[in-house]
Amino acid sequence: MVELVLIGIGTGNLEHLTLQALREMRECDLILLPRKGDDKAALAEVRQELCAQHLESETGISEFDMPVRDASVSPYKKRVDDWHEAIAKCWLDAIGSQAGEVSKVGLLVWGDPSLYDSTLRIAEKLPESLQVKVRVVAGITSLQCLTAAHAITLNTIGEPVLITTGRQLRDNGFPASADTIAVMLDGECSFQTLDPAGIEIWWGAYVGMPEQVLLSGALSEVGPEIVSLRTAARKQHGWIMDIYVLRRST
Repeated sequence: MVELVLIGIGTGNLEHLTLQALREMRECDLILLPRKGDDKAALAEVRQELCAQHLESETGISEFDMPVRDASVSPYKKRVDDWHEAIAKCWLDAIGSQAGEVSKVGLLVWGDPSLYDSTLRIAEKLPESLQVKVRVVAGITSLQCLTAAHAITLNTIGEPVLITTGRQLRDNGFPASADTIAVMLDGECSFQTLDPAGIEIWWGAYVGMPEQVLLSGALSEVGPEIVSLRTAARKQHGWIMDIYVLRRST
């Protein structure tokens, strides 16, 4: 039996690590660290720094190269499913290389494993023969960091909030079911597809990190500025992770 602990580590700020997450990391026999290529080397460095600061020397660390998602595979969900299978194989190889020597394995997950993260789905791909017991340690999400950075509430009084993706926003527009939406996984600034009249936006990139940049206001006024700022930030750092909240004006 192997215990696999998915540990939420926040958005890249070393101070986001909770006391529970710190204890769980120190109790692991092995920590798996993914490498996502040179353009996202900074993400790997944050995980490495967390381990260097908080782990004892006897804790094993196994780094692996993340498989590249095959863009030629369709439909989209099949493409993602194949990618998850390949990642699970990497986990299996890393754990298998320590066969008989580890009983608790940790994975450091950006934000929290519950919010637009596939770590739990990948864990389901591991073979039953490995007898894996999965546990989750909650982490601070980019959505929490965004609302904190802008000092706003996510919801208005008594009203619902919808968390969605850039793809959904492009394909279906602003949902009629909520006055407030949080948009994640949007590499195309999909708010540009909306009629901006009467919509406010709170946008942030690298939220919680030293590189954090924020912009807010009427979408009609700040939308083009966000597009320009996002392009410049990605060019400067070589990568970008951003998130935003849209709200119909009252």
